[in-house]
Amino acid sequence: MIHAFSIALLVLLCIILVPVMVLLAQALLASRTVRGAASVAGPRPSVAVLIPAHNEEAGLLATLSSLQPQLSANDRILVVADNCSDQTAEVARQAGAGVIERSHAQLRGKGYALDFGVQALATAPPDVVVIVDADCIVGEGAIARVAALAAHHQRPVQALYLMHTPAGSGPLKKIAEFAWLVKNKVRPLGWFRMGWPCQLMGTGMAFPWQTIRSAHLATGHIVEDMKLGLDLALAGSAPMFCPSALVYSHFPSSAEGVQSQRTRWEHGHLSVIASAAPAALGGAIRQRSASLFAFGLDLCVPPLALLVLLVCALTGLALVLTLAGGPVAPLILSVLAGLALVTAILLSWWRFGRTVLSGKELALAIVYVLAKIPLYFRFLFRRQVSWVRSKRDSE
Repeated sequence: MIHAFSIALLVLLCIILVPVMVLLAQALLASRTVRGAASVAGPRPSVAVLIPAHNEEAGLLATLSSLQPQLSANDRILVVADNCSDQTAEVARQAGAGVIERSHAQLRGKGYALDFGVQALATAPPDVVVIVDADCIVGEGAIARVAALAAHHQRPVQALYLMHTPAGSGPLKKIAEFAWLVKNKVRPLGWFRMGWPCQLMGTGMAFPWQTIRSAHLATGHIVEDMKLGLDLALAGSAPMFCPSALVYSHFPSSAEGVQSQRTRWEHGHLSVIASAAPAALGGAIRQRSASLFAFGLDLCVPPLALLVLLVCALTGLALVLTLAGGPVAPLILSVLAGLALVTAILLSWWRFGRTVLSGKELALAIVYVLAKIPLYFRFLFRRQVSWVRSKRDSE
Protein backbone atom coordinates (compact mmCIF):
# COMPACT_ATOMS: atom_id res chain seq x y z
CA MET A 1 0.00 0.00 0.00
CA ILE A 2 2.79 2.44 0.94
CA HIS A 3 4.69 1.51 -2.22
CA ALA A 4 1.71 2.24 -4.46
CA PHE A 5 1.04 5.52 -2.65
CA SER A 6 4.67 6.62 -3.03
CA ILE A 7 4.63 5.92 -6.76
CA ALA A 8 1.39 7.89 -7.20
CA LEU A 9 2.83 10.75 -5.17
CA LEU A 10 6.02 10.77 -7.25
CA VAL A 11 3.95 10.96 -10.43
CA LEU A 12 1.95 13.90 -9.07
CA LEU A 13 5.14 15.66 -7.99
CA CYS A 14 6.68 15.21 -11.42
CA ILE A 15 3.55 16.72 -12.96
CA ILE A 16 3.50 19.73 -10.62
CA LEU A 17 7.22 20.29 -11.18
CA VAL A 18 6.49 21.23 -14.79
CA PRO A 19 4.56 24.47 -14.07
CA VAL A 20 6.85 25.26 -11.11
CA MET A 21 9.97 25.09 -13.29
CA VAL A 22 8.28 27.00 -16.09
CA LEU A 23 7.43 29.78 -13.64
CA LEU A 24 10.99 29.80 -12.27
CA ALA A 25 12.45 29.98 -15.78
CA GLN A 26 10.13 32.85 -16.69
CA ALA A 27 11.04 34.77 -13.53
CA LEU A 28 14.76 34.30 -14.18
CA LEU A 29 14.48 35.36 -17.82
CA ALA A 30 12.26 38.35 -17.02
CA SER A 31 14.76 39.58 -14.43
CA ARG A 32 17.53 39.93 -16.99
CA THR A 33 18.40 43.52 -17.84
CA VAL A 34 17.92 44.17 -21.55
CA ARG A 35 18.92 47.51 -23.03
CA GLY A 36 16.82 49.16 -25.72
CA ALA A 37 13.41 48.27 -27.12
CA ALA A 38 12.56 46.91 -30.52
CA SER A 39 10.99 49.39 -32.91
CA VAL A 40 9.31 48.95 -36.27
CA ALA A 41 9.98 51.28 -39.18
CA GLY A 42 7.50 52.09 -41.93
CA PRO A 43 4.19 53.88 -42.42
CA ARG A 44 1.63 53.71 -39.65
CA PRO A 45 -1.15 51.21 -40.39
CA SER A 46 -4.77 52.31 -40.22
CA VAL A 47 -6.37 51.25 -36.94
CA ALA A 48 -9.87 50.51 -35.71
CA VAL A 49 -10.18 50.32 -31.93
CA LEU A 50 -12.99 47.92 -31.10
CA ILE A 51 -14.57 48.30 -27.65
CA PRO A 52 -17.12 45.69 -26.49
CA ALA A 53 -19.26 47.34 -23.81
CA HIS A 54 -22.06 45.95 -21.65
CA ASN A 55 -23.54 48.59 -19.32
CA GLU A 56 -20.30 50.59 -19.12
CA GLU A 57 -21.66 54.15 -19.03
CA ALA A 58 -19.73 55.01 -15.84
CA GLY A 59 -16.21 54.22 -17.02
CA LEU A 60 -16.41 54.40 -20.80
CA LEU A 61 -15.62 58.11 -21.09
CA ALA A 62 -12.27 57.67 -19.33
CA THR A 63 -11.37 54.87 -21.73
CA LEU A 64 -12.28 56.95 -24.78
CA SER A 65 -10.37 59.94 -23.42
CA SER A 66 -7.20 57.85 -23.12
CA LEU A 67 -7.62 56.57 -26.68
CA GLN A 68 -8.61 59.59 -28.75
CA PRO A 69 -5.30 61.54 -28.53
CA GLN A 70 -3.52 58.45 -29.90
CA LEU A 71 -5.53 58.15 -33.11
CA SER A 72 -4.55 59.49 -36.53
CA ALA A 73 -6.89 60.75 -39.25
CA ASN A 74 -7.14 57.22 -40.69
CA ASP A 75 -8.12 55.62 -37.38
CA ARG A 76 -11.49 55.19 -35.71
CA ILE A 77 -13.17 53.87 -32.60
CA LEU A 78 -16.15 51.52 -32.72
CA VAL A 79 -18.08 50.80 -29.52
CA VAL A 80 -20.32 47.74 -29.50
CA ALA A 81 -23.08 48.49 -26.98
CA ASP A 82 -23.99 44.88 -26.25
CA ASN A 83 -27.29 44.07 -24.50
CA CYS A 84 -27.10 47.38 -22.64
CA SER A 85 -29.81 48.70 -20.35
CA ASP A 86 -28.00 51.96 -19.53
CA GLN A 87 -26.66 54.95 -21.49
CA THR A 88 -23.49 53.29 -22.82
CA ALA A 89 -24.34 54.00 -26.47
CA GLU A 90 -25.23 57.64 -25.80
CA VAL A 91 -22.04 58.26 -23.80
CA ALA A 92 -19.97 56.84 -26.66
CA ARG A 93 -21.77 58.94 -29.30
CA GLN A 94 -21.39 62.15 -27.33
CA ALA A 95 -17.66 61.43 -27.02
CA GLY A 96 -17.36 61.15 -30.80
CA ALA A 97 -16.97 57.38 -31.11
CA GLY A 98 -18.75 55.21 -33.64
CA VAL A 99 -21.46 53.06 -32.05
CA ILE A 100 -23.37 49.96 -33.03
CA GLU A 101 -25.92 48.31 -30.75
CA ARG A 102 -26.54 44.61 -30.34
CA SER A 103 -29.30 42.81 -28.46
CA HIS A 104 -29.76 39.07 -28.13
CA ALA A 105 -31.45 37.24 -25.26
CA GLN A 106 -29.51 33.96 -25.59
CA LEU A 107 -26.17 34.70 -27.25
CA ARG A 108 -24.58 36.82 -24.55
CA GLY A 109 -20.92 37.47 -23.81
CA LYS A 110 -17.91 39.39 -24.98
CA GLY A 111 -17.12 37.00 -27.83
CA TYR A 112 -20.45 37.65 -29.54
CA ALA A 113 -19.97 41.41 -29.18
CA LEU A 114 -16.52 41.19 -30.78
CA ASP A 115 -17.84 39.13 -33.68
CA PHE A 116 -20.61 41.69 -34.24
CA GLY A 117 -18.06 44.50 -34.25
CA VAL A 118 -15.70 42.78 -36.69
CA GLN A 119 -18.59 42.16 -39.08
CA ALA A 120 -19.41 45.87 -38.96
CA LEU A 121 -15.79 46.82 -39.69
CA ALA A 122 -15.72 44.56 -42.76
CA THR A 123 -17.44 47.22 -44.89
CA ALA A 124 -14.28 49.37 -44.67
CA PRO A 125 -11.62 47.21 -43.03
CA PRO A 126 -8.60 48.75 -41.29
CA ASP A 127 -5.09 47.35 -41.45
CA VAL A 128 -5.19 46.50 -37.74
CA VAL A 129 -7.96 46.00 -35.18
CA VAL A 130 -7.09 46.79 -31.56
CA ILE A 131 -9.46 45.42 -28.91
CA VAL A 132 -9.77 47.39 -25.68
CA ASP A 133 -12.14 46.68 -22.79
CA ALA A 134 -14.49 49.50 -21.82
CA ASP A 135 -13.07 49.84 -18.29
CA CYS A 136 -9.41 50.17 -19.29
CA ILE A 137 -7.04 53.12 -19.60
CA VAL A 138 -4.64 52.93 -22.55
CA GLY A 139 -1.13 54.22 -21.88
CA GLU A 140 0.39 56.92 -24.06
CA GLY A 141 1.69 55.57 -27.38
CA ALA A 142 0.32 52.06 -26.80
CA ILE A 143 -1.96 51.99 -29.84
CA ALA A 144 0.81 52.99 -32.24
CA ARG A 145 3.22 50.40 -30.81
CA VAL A 146 0.94 47.37 -30.89
CA ALA A 147 -0.54 48.31 -34.29
CA ALA A 148 2.89 48.74 -35.89
CA LEU A 149 4.09 45.38 -34.56
CA ALA A 150 0.91 43.57 -35.64
CA ALA A 151 1.13 45.02 -39.16
CA HIS A 152 4.87 44.35 -39.49
CA HIS A 153 4.86 40.77 -38.22
CA GLN A 154 1.30 39.90 -39.35
CA ARG A 155 0.68 38.35 -35.95
CA PRO A 156 -1.51 39.23 -32.97
CA VAL A 157 0.20 41.50 -30.43
CA GLN A 158 -0.60 41.69 -26.72
CA ALA A 159 0.11 44.86 -24.72
CA LEU A 160 1.13 44.74 -21.06
CA TYR A 161 -2.18 44.58 -19.18
CA LEU A 162 -2.04 45.36 -15.46
CA MET A 163 -4.66 45.62 -12.74
CA HIS A 164 -4.30 48.06 -9.84
CA THR A 165 -5.94 48.03 -6.42
CA PRO A 166 -8.10 50.99 -5.36
CA ALA A 167 -6.51 53.55 -3.04
CA GLY A 168 -6.54 52.47 0.60
CA SER A 169 -6.76 48.75 -0.20
CA GLY A 170 -5.59 46.24 2.39
CA PRO A 171 -2.66 43.82 2.00
CA LEU A 172 -4.74 40.96 0.59
CA LYS A 173 -5.85 43.08 -2.37
CA LYS A 174 -2.26 44.18 -2.89
CA ILE A 175 -1.23 40.52 -2.98
CA ALA A 176 -3.89 39.98 -5.65
CA GLU A 177 -2.33 42.82 -7.64
CA PHE A 178 1.08 41.20 -7.28
CA ALA A 179 -0.26 37.82 -8.42
CA TRP A 180 -1.74 39.56 -11.47
CA LEU A 181 1.61 41.23 -12.16
CA VAL A 182 3.34 37.83 -12.09
CA LYS A 183 0.83 36.40 -14.53
CA ASN A 184 0.59 39.31 -16.96
CA LYS A 185 4.07 40.84 -16.78
CA VAL A 186 6.70 38.51 -15.33
CA ARG A 187 5.65 35.38 -17.17
CA PRO A 188 5.11 36.84 -20.68
CA LEU A 189 8.20 39.03 -20.30
CA GLY A 190 10.31 35.95 -19.56
CA TRP A 191 9.15 34.19 -22.71
CA PHE A 192 9.48 37.47 -24.66
CA ARG A 193 13.18 37.50 -23.81
CA MET A 194 13.45 34.20 -25.70
CA GLY A 195 11.32 35.33 -28.63
CA TRP A 196 8.47 33.03 -27.60
CA PRO A 197 4.73 33.83 -27.75
CA CYS A 198 2.38 34.85 -24.97
CA GLN A 199 -1.26 34.31 -24.14
CA LEU A 200 -3.90 36.85 -25.07
CA MET A 201 -5.19 38.78 -22.06
CA GLY A 202 -8.54 40.13 -23.24
CA THR A 203 -7.66 43.79 -23.74
CA GLY A 204 -4.84 45.69 -25.43
CA MET A 205 -4.83 43.10 -28.21
CA ALA A 206 -3.91 44.07 -31.80
CA PHE A 207 -4.75 41.88 -34.80
CA PRO A 208 -3.94 42.21 -38.49
CA TRP A 209 -7.25 42.46 -40.34
CA GLN A 210 -6.85 39.15 -42.16
CA THR A 211 -6.24 37.39 -38.84
CA ILE A 212 -9.19 38.81 -36.92
CA ARG A 213 -11.69 38.53 -39.78
CA SER A 214 -11.14 34.75 -40.01
CA ALA A 215 -10.97 34.11 -36.24
CA HIS A 216 -13.80 32.30 -34.47
CA LEU A 217 -15.06 34.99 -32.09
CA ALA A 218 -18.77 34.24 -31.66
CA THR A 219 -18.57 32.26 -28.44
CA GLY A 220 -19.72 32.61 -24.87
CA HIS A 221 -16.53 30.99 -23.55
CA ILE A 222 -15.76 32.14 -20.01
CA VAL A 223 -12.21 33.19 -21.00
CA GLU A 224 -12.58 33.87 -24.70
CA ASP A 225 -9.18 35.58 -24.86
CA MET A 226 -7.19 32.50 -23.79
CA LYS A 227 -9.18 30.29 -26.15
CA LEU A 228 -8.64 32.69 -29.06
CA GLY A 229 -4.91 32.88 -28.37
CA LEU A 230 -4.64 29.09 -28.40
CA ASP A 231 -6.63 28.76 -31.63
CA LEU A 232 -4.41 31.33 -33.36
CA ALA A 233 -1.22 29.73 -32.03
CA LEU A 234 -2.25 26.31 -33.35
CA ALA A 235 -3.01 27.94 -36.69
CA GLY A 236 0.53 29.33 -36.88
CA SER A 237 -0.19 32.87 -35.73
CA ALA A 238 0.84 32.88 -32.06
CA PRO A 239 0.50 36.20 -30.19
CA MET A 240 3.62 38.22 -29.37
CA PHE A 241 4.15 40.38 -26.29
CA CYS A 242 4.75 44.14 -26.36
CA PRO A 243 5.89 45.14 -22.85
CA SER A 244 6.36 48.80 -23.85
CA ALA A 245 2.62 49.27 -24.49
CA LEU A 246 0.57 49.60 -21.30
CA VAL A 247 -3.12 49.07 -20.68
CA TYR A 248 -4.46 49.08 -17.14
CA SER A 249 -7.63 48.86 -15.10
CA HIS A 250 -8.62 48.60 -11.43
CA PHE A 251 -9.94 45.77 -9.33
CA PRO A 252 -13.48 46.39 -8.07
CA SER A 253 -13.70 47.83 -4.55
CA SER A 254 -16.70 45.71 -3.60
CA ALA A 255 -16.24 42.16 -2.33
CA GLU A 256 -18.98 40.98 -4.70
CA GLY A 257 -17.23 42.45 -7.72
CA VAL A 258 -13.86 40.98 -6.74
CA GLN A 259 -15.37 37.54 -6.13
CA SER A 260 -17.20 37.52 -9.48
CA GLN A 261 -14.08 38.62 -11.34
CA ARG A 262 -11.80 36.05 -9.68
CA THR A 263 -14.25 33.21 -10.20
CA ARG A 264 -14.61 33.93 -13.91
CA TRP A 265 -10.89 34.34 -14.51
CA GLU A 266 -9.67 31.38 -12.49
CA HIS A 267 -12.40 28.88 -13.35
CA GLY A 268 -11.92 29.76 -17.00
CA HIS A 269 -8.14 29.45 -16.71
CA LEU A 270 -8.37 26.03 -15.10
CA SER A 271 -10.87 24.84 -17.72
CA VAL A 272 -8.48 25.85 -20.49
CA ILE A 273 -5.56 24.07 -18.80
CA ALA A 274 -7.56 20.86 -18.54
CA SER A 275 -9.03 20.97 -22.05
CA ALA A 276 -6.57 22.84 -24.23
CA ALA A 277 -3.03 22.62 -22.88
CA PRO A 278 -2.57 19.02 -24.10
CA ALA A 279 -3.70 20.13 -27.57
CA ALA A 280 -1.11 22.91 -27.60
CA LEU A 281 1.71 20.61 -26.53
CA GLY A 282 0.61 17.90 -28.95
CA GLY A 283 0.38 20.40 -31.79
CA ALA A 284 3.87 21.68 -30.97
CA ILE A 285 5.31 18.17 -31.14
CA ARG A 286 3.58 17.46 -34.46
CA GLN A 287 4.74 20.76 -35.92
CA ARG A 288 8.19 20.48 -34.32
CA SER A 289 7.75 24.02 -33.04
CA ALA A 290 9.75 25.13 -30.01
CA SER A 291 7.80 28.39 -29.71
CA LEU A 292 4.45 26.60 -29.75
CA PHE A 293 5.76 24.13 -27.16
CA ALA A 294 6.77 27.10 -24.98
CA PHE A 295 3.26 28.52 -25.45
CA GLY A 296 1.79 25.21 -24.32
CA LEU A 297 4.04 25.08 -21.27
CA ASP A 298 2.98 28.59 -20.30
CA LEU A 299 -0.64 27.51 -20.64
CA CYS A 300 0.02 24.72 -18.11
CA VAL A 301 0.90 27.14 -15.30
CA PRO A 302 -2.16 27.44 -13.01
CA PRO A 303 -3.06 30.54 -10.96
CA LEU A 304 -0.28 31.33 -8.49
CA ALA A 305 -2.36 30.70 -5.37
CA LEU A 306 -3.42 27.27 -6.63
CA LEU A 307 0.15 26.36 -7.50
CA VAL A 308 1.23 27.24 -3.94
CA LEU A 309 -1.64 25.18 -2.48
CA LEU A 310 -0.78 22.15 -4.61
CA VAL A 311 2.91 22.22 -3.72
CA CYS A 312 2.10 22.61 -0.01
CA ALA A 313 -0.44 19.77 -0.10
CA LEU A 314 1.94 17.39 -1.87
CA THR A 315 4.75 18.30 0.53
CA GLY A 316 2.46 17.50 3.46
CA LEU A 317 1.56 14.12 1.95
CA ALA A 318 5.23 13.37 1.29
CA LEU A 319 6.08 14.17 4.90
CA VAL A 320 3.33 11.85 6.19
CA LEU A 321 4.58 9.10 3.87
CA THR A 322 8.16 9.47 5.14
CA LEU A 323 7.06 9.44 8.78
CA ALA A 324 5.05 6.29 8.08
CA GLY A 325 8.19 4.50 6.95
CA GLY A 326 7.89 5.15 3.23
CA PRO A 327 10.66 6.29 0.88
CA VAL A 328 12.19 9.72 1.32
CA ALA A 329 12.37 10.50 -2.42
CA PRO A 330 8.89 12.13 -2.61
CA LEU A 331 9.75 14.41 0.31
CA ILE A 332 13.03 15.47 -1.29
CA LEU A 333 11.28 16.15 -4.62
CA SER A 334 8.50 18.12 -2.92
CA VAL A 335 11.01 20.24 -0.98
CA LEU A 336 12.87 21.00 -4.21
CA ALA A 337 9.57 22.01 -5.86
CA GLY A 338 8.79 24.26 -2.90
CA LEU A 339 12.22 25.91 -3.01
CA ALA A 340 11.89 26.52 -6.75
CA LEU A 341 8.45 28.05 -6.30
CA VAL A 342 9.55 30.29 -3.42
CA THR A 343 12.56 31.41 -5.47
CA ALA A 344 10.34 32.32 -8.43
CA ILE A 345 7.95 34.31 -6.22
CA LEU A 346 10.67 36.15 -4.29
CA LEU A 347 12.60 36.95 -7.47
CA SER A 348 9.45 38.30 -9.11
CA TRP A 349 8.69 40.41 -6.04
CA TRP A 350 12.25 41.75 -5.72
CA ARG A 351 12.53 42.64 -9.39
CA PHE A 352 8.99 43.84 -10.14
CA GLY A 353 6.70 43.77 -7.11
CA ARG A 354 8.27 45.92 -4.41
CA THR A 355 6.34 48.98 -5.59
CA VAL A 356 3.10 47.00 -5.25
CA LEU A 357 3.52 45.57 -1.76
CA SER A 358 6.08 45.51 1.03
CA GLY A 359 7.94 42.46 2.28
CA LYS A 360 5.74 42.47 5.39
CA GLU A 361 2.61 42.42 3.22
CA LEU A 362 4.07 39.64 1.07
CA ALA A 363 4.46 37.56 4.23
CA LEU A 364 0.64 37.57 4.50
CA ALA A 365 0.37 35.74 1.17
CA ILE A 366 -0.47 32.49 2.96
CA VAL A 367 -3.71 34.10 4.18
CA TYR A 368 -4.53 35.10 0.60
CA VAL A 369 -3.79 31.56 -0.61
CA LEU A 370 -5.95 29.92 2.04
CA ALA A 371 -8.82 32.31 1.26
CA LYS A 372 -8.83 30.99 -2.32
CA ILE A 373 -9.56 27.39 -1.29
CA PRO A 374 -13.38 27.74 -1.55
CA LEU A 375 -12.99 29.15 -5.09
CA TYR A 376 -11.10 26.04 -6.18
CA PHE A 377 -13.57 23.71 -4.51
CA ARG A 378 -16.34 25.45 -6.47
CA PHE A 379 -14.39 24.67 -9.64
CA LEU A 380 -14.64 20.97 -8.77
CA PHE A 381 -18.28 20.91 -7.70
CA ARG A 382 -20.02 24.09 -8.95
CA ARG A 383 -17.93 25.35 -11.83
CA GLN A 384 -18.74 28.62 -13.60
CA VAL A 385 -18.99 27.84 -17.31
CA SER A 386 -20.63 30.91 -18.85
CA TRP A 387 -19.48 34.51 -19.20
CA VAL A 388 -20.72 36.86 -16.46
CA ARG A 389 -19.76 40.52 -16.34
CA SER A 390 -18.13 41.59 -13.06
CA LYS A 391 -20.03 44.04 -10.91
CA ARG A 392 -18.54 47.56 -11.14
CA ASP A 393 -18.03 49.92 -8.22
CA SER A 394 -20.59 52.39 -9.59
CA GLU A 395 -23.40 49.83 -9.62
